[in-house]
Amino acid sequence: MTDDESPARVVTSARLGDEDQFEEGLRPRTFDSYIGQERLRENLGVSISAARQRGEALDHVLLYGPPGLGKTTLAYVIANELGVAIRTTSGPVLEKPGDLAAILTTWQSTRCCSSMRFIG
Repeated sequence: MTDDESPARVVTSARLGDEDQFEEGLRPRTFDSYIGQERLRENLGVSISAARQRGEALDHVLLYGPPGLGKTTLAYVIANELGVAIRTTSGPVLEKPGDLAAILTTWQSTRCCSSMRFIG
């Protein structure tokens, strides 16, 4: 294959429209499809079941650790297991104390249903 015949190479950090369908399929959506972290999955499963039985929101959950451990994936699994929407933002967006207040106020004012918040 010559240079003239090679396909165009796309290099961008932005997500392309056709990638969404593949990204959706990569992350597990339930604890049954989430591999690893057996003890954590069991503990969260008990907490989620108890919250559902009481008809209450799940108490605060703090997921911490270095990048790549699955915190975001786990947050999406928790939201799916609870049957609620998830609203996310990233930690680097929070540069000064007022930034968090602004984000929380926006989340609260746009609340149309039960939802979970995640700052990654």
